[in-house]
Amino acid sequence: MKKHLLLATVIAVCAFSLCLVQAQEWNVSDILDSMGKLPDGLGLLPQVRIPADNPQSSRKVELGRELFFEKDLSGDRSMSCSTCHDPGKGFSDGQPLAIGSHGKKLARHAPTVLNTAYSLSQFWDGRAASLEEQAKGPIMSAGEMNLDGEDELLKRLEASPHYQKEFQAVFGGRPTLDSVAKAIASYERTLVTRNSRFDQYVSGNKKALTQHEKQGLALFIGKAQCSQCHNGPNFSDSKFHNLGTADAPDSGRYAITKDPADLGCFKTPGLRNIVTHAPYMHDGSLSTLEQVVDYYDRGGNDATNKSKLIFKLGLTQQEKSDLLSFLASLTGEVSSGPKIHARAKPIVGTADRK
Repeated sequence: MKKHLLLATVIAVCAFSLCLVQAQEWNVSDILDSMGKLPDGLGLLPQVRIPADNPQSSRKVELGRELFFEKDLSGDRSMSCSTCHDPGKGFSDGQPLAIGSHGKKLARHAPTVLNTAYSLSQFWDGRAASLEEQAKGPIMSAGEMNLDGEDELLKRLEASPHYQKEFQAVFGGRPTLDSVAKAIASYERTLVTRNSRFDQYVSGNKKALTQHEKQGLALFIGKAQCSQCHNGPNFSDSKFHNLGTADAPDSGRYAITKDPADLGCFKTPGLRNIVTHAPYMHDGSLSTLEQVVDYYDRGGNDATNKSKLIFKLGLTQQEKSDLLSFLASLTGEVSSGPKIHARAKPIVGTADRK
């Protein structure tokens, strides 16, 4: 008798689950539209948190903007931060692997700096705890901007009356590596994308997303399991995962922590404005978002230490199309554009370059 009752209960639960799935398929727009808040923290970006030791000011942001585009911060004066983080390419560079000093390919793809103010750590391996710390790295890296030490940086900046004036006004003294990093970080904190159609939708305009985009949102949260890692307002958990992209010579987060659990793990990127900065993954190995969706659908590649969150999804072609449509709806307006003050000549004369 107990076995029959248990069987009847199981059948009833299964039938209810089937009806729920069918209801979600039939009325996904109504279900989503009725939600006061989306699952997994998906919603509007909050205000950027400003560190107490680096308060924002419009003049500091403008100084940071100029330094971001300043080629004299690289050893041979051929590169700036914007070389790898080009506004016209979604603040990335459009290359699978970043290009460093003397045209040498680097080990990883250049990530966008859009919305990095919301990241809990910087770089693919999280080795920098702040935007200020991150800004120092490429300038002084021999493989990247290859500037020959802090003294050379300060020599170049102090050769410019304009920079002398601005650093005095903003920081109350001569330029330093720390103040350069603080200015650049202040500018980067303004590179926030808002007013996407997704943002309009969660703000109450239920017509801001199409039926296919809403189906994609339901898949993102449900069957496709994207929001397990791409959650919160910036669509990133700021954690590190091994996605199975390779049994790599690049050990990822492990090189920082030496924890075997971090072998081959890389930081989850945010997905806002994702369509504007292909290619994808830490190694730039996937050229299009279609390839990214196909990769996750088949459960990634076999690799040591691959995350248990990566498994076969069984998406249909229509579901893949809907998911891609939803990702496109995350494209917002960049709040701070690439305005810079052009100078007629470099800050250091030709004779000083030899």
